[in-house]
Amino acid sequence: MKLKVAITSDHGGYVLKEFLKDSFDLDWVDLGTDDAKTSVDYPDFGHALAETVADGDADYGIAICGTGIGISIACNRHENIRAALCMNTTMARLTREHNDANVLCLGERLIGTEAALDIVKTFLETEFEGGRHLRRIDKIED
Repeated sequence: MKLKVAITSDHGGYVLKEFLKDSFDLDWVDLGTDDAKTSVDYPDFGHALAETVADGDADYGIAICGTGIGISIACNRHENIRAALCMNTTMARLTREHNDANVLCLGERLIGTEAALDIVKTFLETEFEGGRHLRRIDKIED
C-alpha cells in the first residue's frame, strides 16, 4: 500500500513541490498552491497541511516555502504536529528517529532538487526509535 502524503507550498516552493510529486510514486494529497507566479501566504497552506495530517487524512506531510522557515512555524502551531525543517539527510533521519516528525519542511531557495530527493526519501523511510525519545515527545504534546 502506498504512503499517503499531503504536500503543499506557497509560490516560493511550487517548483520543488511539483518536482517531488513527479519523482515519487506516492498517494499525493496536493493542497496547493497552483502556480509559482501568484503570490500567496504560506500560513494558509501550512495550516491546511497540518490539519490534514493531524486529522489522519495523510500519513505524513511535506510543506515547502522559499526557506522552509515560515511554513514550518505555521505547521507547528497545530496540536499533534511535529514539523521539522531539514536541510540534509542527517536531519531528516534524526527528526524521524528521535522526534517522530510527521511533517517535513523544505526551503526551495536553499536546497537543490537532488538534495531534496534524498531528504524526502530518508524522511519517509526512517522509523521512529521510540524508547527514551517517546518520553520527550510526550513532553512536547502536553
